[in-house]
Amino acid sequence: MTTPLDNRIRVFRAEHKISQSDLARAIGVSRKTISTIEVGRFIPSTVIALKIARYFGVTVEDVFSLTDQS
Repeated sequence: MTTPLDNRIRVFRAEHKISQSDLARAIGVSRKTISTIEVGRFIPSTVIALKIARYFGVTVEDVFSLTDQS
């Protein structure tokens, strides 16, 4: 089963030249949490999603989107 949520965290991290560890530290979660969200094994809570978006100065919708499921 695939997750119904896509994300662009890796893209934003690359643009800002930060590691998973740096992002995790900045928003108060573990590096593993960032990793599992990026690869789609974990769907973040609303709070974590908002913190990630706020960190990058974008909307949640800029970072996360629903996949089209037929």
